Amino acid sequence: MKPALNENEPQVPTSWQAFLQGPALAQAIGKQLQPWWQQIFGYYLLKVGDLSSDLDLPGCNIKHQVHLGSSDNGKNHLIGLPDTLPIDSNSIDAVLLSQCLEYQADPHHIVREAHRVLISDGYLLLTGFNPLSILALAGIAPWLKQRYPWQGRFFSPGRVKDWLHLIGFEVLAEQRFFYGSMLVNDYTDNAVQRFAEQYLNYFAGCYVLVARKRELPLTPIRQRWQLTPAFTEGVKGVSAREGCR
Repeated sequence: MKPALNENEPQVPTSWQAFLQGPALAQAIGKQLQPWWQQIFGYYLLKVGDLSSDLDLPGCNIKHQVHLGSSDNGKNHLIGLPDTLPIDSNSIDAVLLSQCLEYQADPHHIVREAHRVLISDGYLLLTGFNPLSILALAGIAPWLKQRYPWQGRFFSPGRVKDWLHLIGFEVLAEQRFFYGSMLVNDYTDNAVQRFAEQYLNYFAGCYVLVARKRELPLTPIRQRWQLTPAFTEGVKGVSAREGCR
């Protein structure tokens, strides 16, 4: 297994238009996340990265959606990096990381930053490319190495879940979806894709993980008070007097 830390700075896509079939993928992600907005409430949702900020989230009940990206594109409210979020600790109700870990030098630290800014029991919604998919298999071709999405590094859902468990997240759900090749512009729903969706779900091109920050309360240990029996003091006194004779 290759280390998650990358010495080279990857080229980060700034919009879904950078991918062939990118708009279709963005729509599929919004559809996967939609059922969760019925149970996620709060004041602030932080969208980390240009791709997350560019997602349309119908049905989201969180009123204030803060967009953090790397450029001033007119949509971002904050300009910053995912691994150094300019946000106070324990202040955000939900964090969205969409196709973000693949294009960062230290993806594990990005997950830690999301954990830091979330309130207790806050939600992390994370999407990524599945390395065990036909989509990832197409990236073996040398002429595709410099194209999106294959410029990034794909991390398996199991590996990302290990990171989440390590820093204190409880993974609530995992879902795999999207069966486009991202080799052509048009994304069409055909019989082959419907077959793969029904029988080859494990090898879908993308996945979504929903996790919740858990913090166990510290229980103070009370000091045990021990009463010294009166007859013990008498015995000690007798022994002392006998010792003086």
